[in-house]
Amino acid sequence: MNATVKDPVCGMEVAPPQLETVYEGLHYAFCSEQCRQRFAANPHLYIGVPGEKAPGQKGVELFKRRRFQLDTPLAAQDAAILTEALGAMMGVKAIEIENGNTVTLTYDLIQATADQLEAKMVEVGAKLGAGWAERLRRGFVHYMEECEVGNLEVHPRHGHG
Repeated sequence: MNATVKDPVCGMEVAPPQLETVYEGLHYAFCSEQCRQRFAANPHLYIGVPGEKAPGQKGVELFKRRRFQLDTPLAAQDAAILTEALGAMMGVKAIEIENGNTVTLTYDLIQATADQLEAKMVEVGAKLGAGWAERLRRGFVHYMEECEVGNLEVHPRHGHG
């Protein structure tokens, strides 16, 4: 049987039994462990219920923006490694690193979780050495409250006024 099925998280066509999960008696296949974990955490975010489509089925995107400070700036090559690794994750829409120590991530909560991003940062940090795994994790988990408030600020639009 060569039929493919749609990954309920990202919509990619996959061949069962790739990363298969059974939920409520139905079989679901996933393109990646990230999608499988995302589904397992909140299945009805992707499959809905009879008579009501799930946000994932409707194509809803729910963007989260997290900004955090690192206690020690990343060198340019380390910032590039972090940017490449996070950028390869499904759901990550933008990564900005200012002055090596202010990191801003924009991601779709429908496709990625803070836990998945944190785990990726720990993985990347281990490659950077010198305690970077813990520094990145701490920076992400304990991001400054002022930054969260700043994410809510309304900024003037260019060309209006």
